[in-house]
Amino acid sequence: MKFYFTASQTERSQAALKHLTTQYGQHTISDADVIVVLGGDGHMLDCLHKYTNTGIPMFGLSRGTIGFLMNAYATENLPERIHKAKTTNLYPLLMDARDRNGQVFESLAFNEVSLLRQTQQSAHIRIRVNDHVKIERLMGDGVLLATPAGSTAYNLSAHGPVIPLGSHILALTPISPFRPRRWRGAIIPDDAVVEFEVLDQDKRPVSATADNEEVREVISVRIRADKEVKVPVLFDPLHNLEDRILNEQFT
Repeated sequence: MKFYFTASQTERSQAALKHLTTQYGQHTISDADVIVVLGGDGHMLDCLHKYTNTGIPMFGLSRGTIGFLMNAYATENLPERIHKAKTTNLYPLLMDARDRNGQVFESLAFNEVSLLRQTQQSAHIRIRVNDHVKIERLMGDGVLLATPAGSTAYNLSAHGPVIPLGSHILALTPISPFRPRRWRGAIIPDDAVVEFEVLDQDKRPVSATADNEEVREVISVRIRADKEVKVPVLFDPLHNLEDRILNEQFT
């Protein structure tokens, strides 16, 4: 089994990189069977974007803090461990964001696309699903659309639902809303097209973020699931991502 090891810049990750490349060798991306990611969820997310089109499965080893997308760190019997791992395919959202200058930015998001106010003024956002207005004017800090894999990240901290993998749904979650008073979000099918229109753009500027890529002063954002893109991620059988997401609903 040929490995390509990649590590975040932390001291622990870099020490693990040195140890593992000495033990198992280091191959190029073009020759590798598996990409071994050393770090936390942030570095894994960076790798999901960087190596999206390679088709090479990724196996994370936690050298960070939370490590929701990572496996427990151990260096022994790595080929056997990966051979027994369970594959989970992650599918991203595709964001088209238009800014006030008319420029359109296209980005992928494996966790979520979020809109956030840029100033002390609350954001006012109109929400459409499949060309139908569902919320005429959402007033609050913003709104996000999360994948099942991302439902335990920012979405959960915004009191959105945890979504099991393979459920073919997305979480549409407001961020600190105060109008409509009783709206706390929605669960929508993953073949839906969601559009956000920023209202009162001059007074209430809004930024859009697809995972870690931000677009400032957006006027509209269109989001859909990109079913043509998938990235295989490997997990230890007893700690697979499906079980982790399920367990998050009981903590």
